[in-house]
Amino acid sequence: MDLIPKPDQVVSAASNVAHKMLYGGLADLRPMPRTLIDDGTLREVYHYRPSGTVKETGDPVLLVTPLAAPAICYDLRRGCSLVEHFVTGGRPTYLVEYGEVSFRDRNLGMEHWIDEVVPTAIREVSAHAGGRPVHVIGWSLGGIFSLLAAADQPDLPIASLTAVGSPIDVSLVPLVAPLRPLLNWFNGKGPITKGYQLLGGAPKPVVKWAFQLSSFQKMVTKPLALASHIDDTEFLAQIEAVDRFTDNMIAYPGRTFGQLYHRFAKGNQLAGGEFDLDDRTIRLADIKVPVLVFGGSTDGIAPVPAVKAVSALLTGSPEVRFEIVPGGHLGMLTGRAARNTTWVVMDEWITQWSTEAKEPAQEPARKPAAKAAGGATAIGTNRSRRHSSAASRALKK
Repeated sequence: MDLIPKPDQVVSAASNVAHKMLYGGLADLRPMPRTLIDDGTLREVYHYRPSGTVKETGDPVLLVTPLAAPAICYDLRRGCSLVEHFVTGGRPTYLVEYGEVSFRDRNLGMEHWIDEVVPTAIREVSAHAGGRPVHVIGWSLGGIFSLLAAADQPDLPIASLTAVGSPIDVSLVPLVAPLRPLLNWFNGKGPITKGYQLLGGAPKPVVKWAFQLSSFQKMVTKPLALASHIDDTEFLAQIEAVDRFTDNMIAYPGRTFGQLYHRFAKGNQLAGGEFDLDDRTIRLADIKVPVLVFGGSTDGIAPVPAVKAVSALLTGSPEVRFEIVPGGHLGMLTGRAARNTTWVVMDEWITQWSTEAKEPAQEPARKPAAKAAGGATAIGTNRSRRHSSAASRALKK
């Protein structure tokens, strides 16, 4: 907003303030309608119902939620909902979430998600969609769970994998790198270890604080940003939706948190492409399906180098595609810019690796390259290349 606001800005600002006072907010936070199709211990699989005259066609998509984050990461608000985008486009859309984590779940480790939750969800979705292979999309830790499950169980009916903001080389995460020598010095007997053992995991307030800490600068400047955008309804609605997301963080089970802390933060196991689980070693090189990887240009939790590191490890995959898109850790998935960047690439990728695309009689006509804001060609419209385009690379500078 200019120092001397224009008349239309004053009107818009007054309208936004009045709407917030009268109705409590500007964001349309209605969830997309869904039906539970399968459940188990910390596993709930939902099918999002198509609305109106929309008819579902093609292979299904399964959205894998990360631990600690609420499932609304995929359904943030109307207009900025990846679920809404897929459903209105006619794509059979499913999601797996975990519900509330309590103290009684403290003995559940990562193997629960890698061995049981994610594989079961994939098989249930495939069966519900008529036996079609599934396009699995995982954000953050959800992407890591999906990669490890696919590597460990190559018989899963997976059409493709997409990992969004999933850090593989933790040594390249600025928030963690300076602390690793200190963590190793304690040799597993420090205050963090004692803390999560005593509490049975990482409680909600700690998880919320950690997520906010990664965006500390935005927290400090938020009042100024709100004041300067008080006439921007879309901006204010997005802030409301993100605040609701942050307020609904979920706790980590104790054993899982311990594994993440010792094996990822301290040991950086996945950087070598292997992960020790129970009596076996899971190797990312054993993944046999195409993999799409997204890095956010301003992501502080999973910076571009930490995410891109997985590309060299997926030697068994028929195609690995890496894209840099605008946004931070959440924004790259469901921010306002994601509609013209991340989602465009996802649509193209799913079409490329869908079973219907392999049938000549059903081959869809190639659409013109999508246009991003300002008329520029959207990121990810060149299917023939393996890694990021010039537009993507420019975001690194």
